Amino acid sequence: MSRLYPKMKDSGVEWLGKMPEHWDLSRADSRIGTSRNVVNPEQLKDKTVFHYSIPVVQEIGDGLVEEGSGIDSSKLVIDRKQVLVSKLNPRKGTVCVAEPKNLLTVCSGEFVPIIPKDADLKYLYYVVQSGNYRMRLESLVESATKSHQRALPEDVLKFYWGWPSINEQIAIASFLDRKTALIDDLIAKRERQIELLQEQRMALISRVVTKGLNPDVAMKDSGVEWLGEIPKNWDVNRLKFITPEVTVGIVVTPAKYYVDEGVPCLRSLNVREGKLLDSDLVFISPESNVLHSKSMIYTEDLVAVRTGQPGTTAIVDERFDGANCIDLIIIRRSGKYFSPFLEYQCNSALAKMQFGIGAGGAIQQHFNIETAKNLLVVCPPYHEQKTIVDFLHRGTKRIDAMIETYQRQIEKLREYRQSLISAAVTGKIDVREWANRKISEEEAKEVYS
Repeated sequence: MSRLYPKMKDSGVEWLGKMPEHWDLSRADSRIGTSRNVVNPEQLKDKTVFHYSIPVVQEIGDGLVEEGSGIDSSKLVIDRKQVLVSKLNPRKGTVCVAEPKNLLTVCSGEFVPIIPKDADLKYLYYVVQSGNYRMRLESLVESATKSHQRALPEDVLKFYWGWPSINEQIAIASFLDRKTALIDDLIAKRERQIELLQEQRMALISRVVTKGLNPDVAMKDSGVEWLGEIPKNWDVNRLKFITPEVTVGIVVTPAKYYVDEGVPCLRSLNVREGKLLDSDLVFISPESNVLHSKSMIYTEDLVAVRTGQPGTTAIVDERFDGANCIDLIIIRRSGKYFSPFLEYQCNSALAKMQFGIGAGGAIQQHFNIETAKNLLVVCPPYHEQKTIVDFLHRGTKRIDAMIETYQRQIEKLREYRQSLISAAVTGKIDVREWANRKISEEEAKEVYS
């Protein structure tokens, strides 16, 4: 679909490589500026603002309306259209186009504003998304801790680049707008298919762990209005009565115990439904682990997330036997309750409803230890628990395989999107003649294949 530029030259910049012969190599601060109009929290009180925060931009690529009284740090005022580049953890590539709204518009102080002077704004937006720019910024971070790496503002702004004319910048940006829109549309469709499969998975688990496998079994009233009937030989109990202990991980200043190597500590980001991730682990010393022996975890214990996605639960496997955890609910292994069945119970819709409703009936994103202890769970005979787990393992395996297929497709689409942006803004492909023409059905299929 695209072709190469007829003549290329060495840029003289190792991470940039070759560029089209007619492009101009110059440092970006000769073509862009920045702005740091700071507003402090006191000035935001009693005001409604449009806020570009790091987490929200990472999630939706835009800002949100917020009450200024809930903002507790200084912000930068957005008074004109600009590109925002996060200097925090540049490996994540948190960037967006920001513009003033019809109310006070601000952004996190972790953003570095880029304001075009002799460059096209949308082209700049794609430049700072490119792999070349991101890798350069990653190589310049100051902090040694992986979770809080920062680049200097001058490193964000003062970079060498090959610059086409303004008209060619606009053409490249136009091409990328249209091509990335096609890719983003397909990603959104795959994400929706994943959501539907996850709903199907949740419905299967919730039905089986509360009603069993035999549709003809005699039923009885559970005594719980929202639960309805359960099999006649099942019971309903509170979690604290079926497990030796329900406790919580380290909650008071856990970071002061962190060391580079030692005993792994699980956090909420390590817990997914039915599995534990060993990426982004933190560690504490063996001495600190003994000090916090109450929150040590062992094989076939369960850990559940308290904040963000309350109730997300996984079994502790052999990798983390004797490890510790931070701000997680710990459910000790029960001799009368099959841990995999309890894992499915805690990940069911009915359990998550209980985790997510506070004492006053309001939806919450955090729950306390008492909420966990008083979780109502259905208790089939032990042998039925094992039969149900075998059934759910088979049923969820098929759904999970489909979800993984779609996730791999999304990953490949994102990789293609990234490589396309990088190739276009560094002059590795010539897209000028394609920029404003109608995309044919064949060209669309190239993206969707």
